[in-house]
Amino acid sequence: MEANKMGHYFEDFVIGEVIQHCQSKTIFESDNNLFSMLTMNHHPVHTNLDYCQSNQHGQILVPGTLVFCLAVHLTVMDVSGKAIANLAYENIDHLHPTFINDTLYSRTTVLDKTESKSKNDRGVIYVETVGSNQNGIDVIRFRRKILIKKRNHGA
Repeated sequence: MEANKMGHYFEDFVIGEVIQHCQSKTIFESDNNLFSMLTMNHHPVHTNLDYCQSNQHGQILVPGTLVFCLAVHLTVMDVSGKAIANLAYENIDHLHPTFINDTLYSRTTVLDKTESKSKNDRGVIYVETVGSNQNGIDVIRFRRKILIKKRNHGA
């Protein structure tokens, strides 16, 4: 069995290609609580079931920043595993609420790629990632630029 390779090189990305990432993550109450504590997000919509039951969604809402982090990290094995740096994140759109026990999936479309003008061992890929839940409902969408190593230019 061949070991899983972390990420792809710049040359491997094809403009227009859609990558359906194989990893997924169910968001448990413990994930929500720990993230809310670590980030000091104490809004009751994320931490107080009684409060939530009398508000718009009727249940605890997972922080959008947690959904964003998970959607990004579900892409690492395919997209940014050979990254030198994430250069920019843009247009982070929260499309639908995410709740405890929702499972998050991600897919990424390669929008563009540009070879570096200053260093021949790298290039920039421009991608859009969409995170969806277990019902196929898109919950988050964002774009980013990633500086990626080229093949045969060192480890």
